[in-house]
Amino acid sequence: MSSIPWSISEDSLDVNFSVPQQLRLRFTRDCFGSDWQNLLPLFPSDNSKARMQWWIDESVAKAQPDLIPNIHRQLRQHDSQLELVSDIHVIPGGEQIKNDPSQVEHIFSMIERDGLDRRSYILVVGGGAVLDAVGYAAGISHRGIRLVRFPTTTLAQADSGVGVKNAINAFGKKNWKGTFAVPWGVVNDQGLLSKLPDRDFRAGFSESVKVSLLKSPSAFRFLCQHAKDIAARDWTAVMPAIRSSVLMHLHHITHGGDPFEMQEARPLDFGHWSAHKLEQITQYQLRHGEAVSIGVALDTLYSHLMFGFDRQDALNAVEALIDLHLPIYDAALESTAVFEGLEEFRQHLGGRLTLTMLKGVGNVHTVHHVDRQKMEQAIQWLEKIHTDRTAIAVGS
Repeated sequence: MSSIPWSISEDSLDVNFSVPQQLRLRFTRDCFGSDWQNLLPLFPSDNSKARMQWWIDESVAKAQPDLIPNIHRQLRQHDSQLELVSDIHVIPGGEQIKNDPSQVEHIFSMIERDGLDRRSYILVVGGGAVLDAVGYAAGISHRGIRLVRFPTTTLAQADSGVGVKNAINAFGKKNWKGTFAVPWGVVNDQGLLSKLPDRDFRAGFSESVKVSLLKSPSAFRFLCQHAKDIAARDWTAVMPAIRSSVLMHLHHITHGGDPFEMQEARPLDFGHWSAHKLEQITQYQLRHGEAVSIGVALDTLYSHLMFGFDRQDALNAVEALIDLHLPIYDAALESTAVFEGLEEFRQHLGGRLTLTMLKGVGNVHTVHHVDRQKMEQAIQWLEKIHTDRTAIAVGS
């Protein structure tokens, strides 16, 4: 037997250790039809049955009436391996589910009623808000039940679906209650995006622009060149953009050295300090992806004004967002309450204010202070571009 690597007489110990984790990401075209076989390896291959509970975003169930019957059909065909513990649950989607505590309490009560344990599975099909709420309940229950996500929005497939954050809103603040939990599996299925309204379809690509600015000049150029094709739902441009975005997000989470955000800097939150506040000010009339679009445009121009980020790259980013049919400005930006988002973001970080800005595409810069005059100048510049597209050529 190996000896303990420290003396029993020591009174002060700081012991580093790591916990092995595995996130299983699958790309499919018809996950509840011809590609179902690709999902079976997510579940036990021994003689035990996978006990599972399903949650479906109400808007997705309405838009795709064959979805639930197809799930039932696949489960019946594989009932020797998969056990549905109760009827498939349909719950409201959108930010309302994160704002209503009774919705999460309902999920908790169903988990308890069905006797799920830490080796059971919770499978959730829906947009980012539903993934967040169900993921929060799964992460808290028994200190973690295996969660398989089926993101149904471009925003969730390009970004949050592979994230390790699960949260709901509280005290009028976004994601105030939350936990970190690595999903057991994530299934990015092209077919699940087919019925998305155009507004929701386009909203997800603000996160793609964001992560490309942070990570990859080539991905950024691709988005600038194909933004109009993506907005027109040209799948030859859409799917490479989503795949590139999610893989960059996944690589940052798994190789960035800080998956549970214990450090100050959080590059993937570029543009989010104002985005979260804009959602609150507009009472969530702005979709999350739309608010992020505005926040990314704002911080990109601010990065040019303050840190020498290339002016043409900054304007190209703003133009790409416009070509994606995403907003770059909202009247709520003129509210002084927007700057309250800086303090709320500081609290969310758990320490001093730390924001990521840009010195170049793929070259990030960490700051702890915002020059309000320069930020207001960036807001004014965005308003000019918003009201007059020729202003995109106007110097700063």
